Amino acid sequence: MLFASLCFAVMGGFAKELSEHLDSLEVVFFRNVFGVFLIALSLYKSPLKKQIGGKPILLFFRGFMGFCALLAFFYNIAHITLAEAMTYSKTAPIFTAIFAFLFLKEKIGIFGWIGIFLGFLGMIFIMQPTGIGGFDKYDILGLFSAIGAALAYTSIRELRNYYDTRVIVLSFMVVGTVGPIILMIVSNFFTISWLDFMFGKFVMPSGKLWIYIIAMGVFATLAQTYMTKAYMITNAGIVGAISYFNIPFSILVGLYLGDKFLDILSIVGIVLIIFSGILVSMKGKK
Repeated sequence: MLFASLCFAVMGGFAKELSEHLDSLEVVFFRNVFGVFLIALSLYKSPLKKQIGGKPILLFFRGFMGFCALLAFFYNIAHITLAEAMTYSKTAPIFTAIFAFLFLKEKIGIFGWIGIFLGFLGMIFIMQPTGIGGFDKYDILGLFSAIGAALAYTSIRELRNYYDTRVIVLSFMVVGTVGPIILMIVSNFFTISWLDFMFGKFVMPSGKLWIYIIAMGVFATLAQTYMTKAYMITNAGIVGAISYFNIPFSILVGLYLGDKFLDILSIVGIVLIIFSGILVSMKGKK
């Protein structure tokens, strides 16, 4: 999980570099099309075994919410520091715990609720709102990416009873590939300024951009692979806690790419979110 966290941070770094030349919508497209190819290869080498199925709407919902979350996340990567964008995404477990409590009747426990409170407090430190309505666009998109990811993760808990893991991942990758194509076509006719994160025109990459695209796909695949291995071989709470090393790794990668150093309030917010995530991921475990 430690290696996976490093790979996620490096993937974010390549996405940030690509975002200087391509719209975030196109970056999302290349991020997912690489995954579709790899999963298709996996299905070809090891065909699906008999599975129950029967939840196509929920399967699409998982893919759609994952795509929306990734779109907002990559847009934030392009416009704020890598550390802040990653931190927002790492609040997803907090919302996942809430949604699992509301929809799946999962218990949270006292430490889980404390973690949720600390997580929201940490978000306020990072956002630093100036009164009512003081949240900027990147704050809202950061929360949107976390909530979208949390809804996707919550749906997985139900889908895993009906589908092979690769089918669930493929639902996300396919929507994340087809969605950008549709939106890039639509962008040639009209755009909505306050929804600019959903629009963008295709620009054919050239030169070193192809290296960045390949590297982003490779590190994303490595991250997903080793994260999955980690969850398969040990306690999920421990793995979830270790995954928060993604944030300090992202700080280092971001500084290397020229991000400004975070102010003290943002650092306090990040620490609170890391601590809250650990409490939530360890809820119910000794």
